[in-house]
Amino acid sequence: MIADAILVLAGYLIGSIPFGVVVVTLVRGEDIRAQGSGNIGASNVWRVYGRSLGIPVAVLDVAKGFVPALVAVEIGGDWAGVLAGAAAMAGHARPLYLRFRPGGKMVATAGGVSFALVPLAAALCLGIWILAFAAFRYASVASLVTAASLPVLSWAFGASWVVVGFGAATAAGVIVLHRTNVRRLLTGTEPRFTRRSDAPA
Repeated sequence: MIADAILVLAGYLIGSIPFGVVVVTLVRGEDIRAQGSGNIGASNVWRVYGRSLGIPVAVLDVAKGFVPALVAVEIGGDWAGVLAGAAAMAGHARPLYLRFRPGGKMVATAGGVSFALVPLAAALCLGIWILAFAAFRYASVASLVTAASLPVLSWAFGASWVVVGFGAATAAGVIVLHRTNVRRLLTGTEPRFTRRSDAPA
């Protein structure tokens, strides 16, 4: 029990590292929270600064979900992995180091957790995200479609009910955090990504 609590706390503290803020501040000397949509996640970083900063932030956001969940799975099984991964996602959404102000929308971090818990389903989800993004050029649409696919694919690959439940809860959380994006999609004001991947939007 104590070990599980330590894993959960470590997951939250690692998930709270605001890599979008850190990378942009170190490289550009600017605050990503004052740029674009103001979100600290990889999508906003990519939209504003291009792939040169967007890709590193995305990789780091995935890693901070993957590492705590994988370590916890190896030590305590699916339950521990789900709890540590969920804690990392909570840290990403409400980072301790930003005084619990809104953080990212958990998509990349949830992807990292999923790769630790059910790698085949997560790999297919990554493919779904890429296809949806290529088709619609909306990161929000790709994220929503991918999140909805996670519990279904987890079940299809025979994941435990704990992991399937995690997928369903993750899908619900991603949808809630994207509610403003959904409203903009419905009103036609959601920004598309440009094809000039290195050019500021």
